[in-house]
Amino acid sequence: MEFDLPTAAGLVVLLVALGAGGLVGGGMMVLSTTLTMVVPSMIAFAAVVFLIGMKHGEFRAGSA
Repeated sequence: MEFDLPTAAGLVVLLVALGAGGLVGGGMMVLSTTLTMVVPSMIAFAAVVFLIGMKHGEFRAGSA
């Protein structure tokens, strides 16, 4: 399966949005706490994991 950058980034954004929506809809925390603390942490983690995954994919493609 091949993804280009906009498709892959869109999937990451969709996953973060679904997670944030689940937290907001579930009423587990106050909305302000979710938006100011949890969502930025989710975005930062998603960005780091996306970059590591992209570099690993480049490594795997180069060694094949």
